[in-house]
Amino acid sequence: MKQYLRQGQGAYHGLVSSAITMMHRLSGHWPGSLLPESLQFTALHRTHRHAPGQRYCSFGGTRRIELMKKEIENNLLTLSKTGPKDLWPSISNYVLQLSSSDDPESPVLFMYFFDSGGGSYPEVISNAQAEWFQHVSEEINPDSRVPEVVFWHIPSKAYKNVAPWLRIHKPCVGSINKERVAAQEAELGIMDMLAKRSSVKAVFAGHNHGLDWCCPYKKLWLCYARHTGYGGYGNWRRGARILEINDQPFYIKSWIRMEDGDEHSQIILSP
Repeated sequence: MKQYLRQGQGAYHGLVSSAITMMHRLSGHWPGSLLPESLQFTALHRTHRHAPGQRYCSFGGTRRIELMKKEIENNLLTLSKTGPKDLWPSISNYVLQLSSSDDPESPVLFMYFFDSGGGSYPEVISNAQAEWFQHVSEEINPDSRVPEVVFWHIPSKAYKNVAPWLRIHKPCVGSINKERVAAQEAELGIMDMLAKRSSVKAVFAGHNHGLDWCCPYKKLWLCYARHTGYGGYGNWRRGARILEINDQPFYIKSWIRMEDGDEHSQIILSP
């Protein structure tokens, strides 16, 4: 992951891997040890399994809340949050503001992070999470003036509606389409909310290691990350989705950067 990021310079750059929290267990390290020194990062929960009857979903014997608390306590550079307690056991629901380098009080972009469940926890963005998004977005961005992007691990059912058939053709952009979309169990209102907000430009998901495309959905984009680490299933070449956010003039640009430095599938997600 350090290699993917050190090759990027200019504007605001970010990396979207298929499941950063998966790396906690597989590598034996928390994300901060995987990233270049002095680089801030965020994480959200992905598919976890826990013992039947246990209140909090866990991973490798560790409860979800303990995983996130450990990350926050052990990494001074993390921007991750446990999220509102009234949404627990759904962890890692939070919003971050990307500010202008010229004016820290002036927002350039709002980034929303959601726990999409998994294991014995329902694989959904719940009604409560959707209501939380509606409340927070209307409070911090009431006129939808500031662009917004969304991150969760398991793709919503809308991804199935826009998925390419066999080859990836325009207007979709990407390089691999090797499996079917493994979507959330149900659609409980979040996608309607996102589609109605003109400020929402894109949603980013992981979960499917054999997919890396972006496709339009109504007035926004639905994008996959790229399988970055060496845990999990599949032998496809490793890479990462890079995001570039420019302040003046504003735009969101994205592309795939491979482990060997090759770059492809560039797309502008917002003018």
